[in-house]
Amino acid sequence: MAYDSNNIFARLLRGEIPAKKLYEDEHTLAFHDIRPQAPVHVLVIPKGAYESLDDFSAKASAAEQAALMKAIGQVARLTGVDKTGYRVLSNIGRDGHQEVPHLHFHVIGGRQLGRMIPKAE
Repeated sequence: MAYDSNNIFARLLRGEIPAKKLYEDEHTLAFHDIRPQAPVHVLVIPKGAYESLDDFSAKASAAEQAALMKAIGQVARLTGVDKTGYRVLSNIGRDGHQEVPHLHFHVIGGRQLGRMIPKAE
């Protein structure tokens, strides 16, 4: 599937729509989610045209891959959730309920998040 250059994150990266930016470097952008699910809810995206994690891991340079992981850690430190705990989540594809076809990671924290998946009985 070809990357959709008109998705909301591509448009945000081009400056066509605003974002409340938290962090930015050569390869990544982090911004506050417009519908936060917790006191801290920041999205971290690569600036390159990558639809999913498998796309990114296959095509992104080592510098892009390293920058994305470093940006996630930087967001945790900037928001203070590195001290209390947080969740990093990426929804991929239809079954993963990915809403925007541009790779993105949610950094969520600032409160007790509970179990992600209930324990098996």
